[in-house]
Amino acid sequence: MMRQCELLDVCRSSLYYQPQASSPADLALMRRIDELHLEYPFFGSRRLAEMLKRDGTPVGRQHVATLRRRMGIEAIYCKKRTTIPGKGHQIYPYLLRDVAIDRPNQVSASDLTYVPLAQGFAYLVAIVDLFSRKVLAWQVSNAMTSEFCVEALEEALARYGAPEIFNTDQGSQFTDQDFTAPLLAKGVRVSMDGKGRWVDKVFVERLWRSVQYEDIYLRAYATPREVTIGLSRYFRFYNERRVHQSLDYRTPDEMYLETGKTKKAA
Repeated sequence: MMRQCELLDVCRSSLYYQPQASSPADLALMRRIDELHLEYPFFGSRRLAEMLKRDGTPVGRQHVATLRRRMGIEAIYCKKRTTIPGKGHQIYPYLLRDVAIDRPNQVSASDLTYVPLAQGFAYLVAIVDLFSRKVLAWQVSNAMTSEFCVEALEEALARYGAPEIFNTDQGSQFTDQDFTAPLLAKGVRVSMDGKGRWVDKVFVERLWRSVQYEDIYLRAYATPREVTIGLSRYFRFYNERRVHQSLDYRTPDEMYLETGKTKKAA
């Protein structure tokens, strides 16, 4: 066992460690942190801790920061590095500066969010057409890895074809070669948010706010399977029936399909 640990560069004590599930108190606290993050995405751990204290929940800033890291969320503000790429992963340049997005399949984007459950939490990834706000594909997972992100990407490419530009942040799930390879194979230009480009996450953050307040918080899902079934229903509603003020009170499907037909006819 000692020799195996040396060869794999693994600490022996970690082999005997059994991960502990989050306590009910931490799960409730994480849900409240998520609610506050959606309401005030620019708040850091200090302000969140103060907000929680005002709500009657005494908690330290460090504990809030620990739970936020576990949830995979962070404050939105201009900073040098918004996410940490995987070791050895290639970072691509940002391509959306001064680009006018005026048609479907011009620019797609992807991001991850935290999903609170009755007995834990899961992660949701979505692929979004930035012009129409249409959700092209999505997946749910109980681990923040690249595999389920790749599944969502491949589904979007198979159903709707390749966009001209695909934009993400520099998270390790998106800088992984398994994620970028399908895009490069189809000639898609890969774009990644860099220094000063925090504002680009706002488009997908609006989707996450809608998903959380209009479905997840109302349903109180218990398992990832329940989340998957429920979000299948919600995203059909979101694409087909939910009108958007920013789209002149049209649905994402109407913007995606009608504008696509108009551009093709022209």
